Amino acid sequence: MQITKLEPNAIWHHFEAINTIPRASTKEQEIIEFMVAFGKSLSLETSVDAIGNVIIKKPATKRKLDARTVVLQGHLDMVHQKEATSNFDFATQGIEMFVDGDWVKAKETTLGADNGIGVAAIMAVLSSNDLEHPPIEALFTIDEEMGMTGAMALTNDQLKGSILLNLDSEEDDMITIGCAGGVDVTIDGSYKTELLNAKKYSLFEIKLSGLTGGHSGVEIHLNQANAIIVLAECLDDLISKTDCRLHSVNVGTLTNVIPRNGWAIVAVAKDKSDLFSQAFIGIAEKLKKKYHATDGDLKLAFSKTETTTAVLDVQTQNQLVKAILLTPNGVYSMTEGIADLVQTSNNIAILHIGEGRFHAACHTRSSVDSERDELAGKIKDCFSFAEVIEVGPYPGWEPRPNSELLSLTKKCYEKLNGETPIVKSIHAGLECGILSGTFPAMQMVSFGPNILGAHSPEERLQISSTQKFWKLLVKLLKELE
Repeated sequence: MQITKLEPNAIWHHFEAINTIPRASTKEQEIIEFMVAFGKSLSLETSVDAIGNVIIKKPATKRKLDARTVVLQGHLDMVHQKEATSNFDFATQGIEMFVDGDWVKAKETTLGADNGIGVAAIMAVLSSNDLEHPPIEALFTIDEEMGMTGAMALTNDQLKGSILLNLDSEEDDMITIGCAGGVDVTIDGSYKTELLNAKKYSLFEIKLSGLTGGHSGVEIHLNQANAIIVLAECLDDLISKTDCRLHSVNVGTLTNVIPRNGWAIVAVAKDKSDLFSQAFIGIAEKLKKKYHATDGDLKLAFSKTETTTAVLDVQTQNQLVKAILLTPNGVYSMTEGIADLVQTSNNIAILHIGEGRFHAACHTRSSVDSERDELAGKIKDCFSFAEVIEVGPYPGWEPRPNSELLSLTKKCYEKLNGETPIVKSIHAGLECGILSGTFPAMQMVSFGPNILGAHSPEERLQISSTQKFWKLLVKLLKELE
């Protein structure tokens, strides 16, 4: 079945259109131009600010001329992730979507439902001729996934609305009213290389694949395997058993993604090649068993490779492996008094080692700034031999459980679905945290359809849930005064 044949037709039409356009974080120029052209094609007031945020304004329908202005908000960028074996090129190819039962999926890549379906829903409202709604300011921000720089650059004179509907949530029975803040922690350093005798050493590439991966906020509590940690455990064991030397490592691309695959190259003395092979088999089996419950498809393999024999000096090699294993990863603390809500976490997301340099990056999240800073400090302690910098800290979104907007949203949901929605804060970053600081008087809620596997090639969007989400948005716009 074609995506554009699905209902509501307008949403799927717009979703397919934006999924033909590359829109990686910090590389949104094409989608910005597309959105500007879209707004102007509807003869709506359209502007783009200095950083790239697009604002499209639509007047109220006749019965809503005196209603308060509503801001509909979503972000234009998406996480570009693909299967390790895929040849897909995000820069030149559109997302290859397909229908699988009640789900829309992508072939070997992220789907872009985060936050493409929210953007598509806003576009459907803007292009509609039969929906009743107040005055609308549609805000399409850039770079949400990497730095939230679009939201951070907004000034309080760019929007006049007093109500904001953020369409970037991923569970259709939940209304989000708060979120965690966060910061990237980057680690950089250099090392002395040692050139080994090529006649006495063989080089082996260790490949790790098949991990579940996913969103480093909303899925961090699932305790899924992290490719950097798994490789570090493997290397630590191999080094102790075979005295192998580390040549290079490459894992991860984005800090908000739990890394799911990667590789390392090690140099092994030729007279210890058999020992290395035996040790590797045992270590691989041990790690498969350790992570079987969460990552049953974990695969560790090695093969001979050809490259230079320039390896890390022993001291830096040992420092890096130990630091990675000592760095807190996953859930750090839970929120007291709120069931199952992570308060603070860390995701070791990127590790690149080679040619005399190493770079690592973590994303540390917390709803408590002091604990976020405490955890960032512990990471610095683990990497005391390197340069550690905190980059782009962003605030959390403080819940307002008694807001008029939340009460109305709950009532609309209950009328449509015959049940009470879940109201909660989430352990992920939403732009509402930044926007609530810029526009302190603005009431905000966030909601959306069911999206599973965000930030991984397993990402999928539920069709029936999208229809449910659309009905809530339409109902809420009709009821807002």
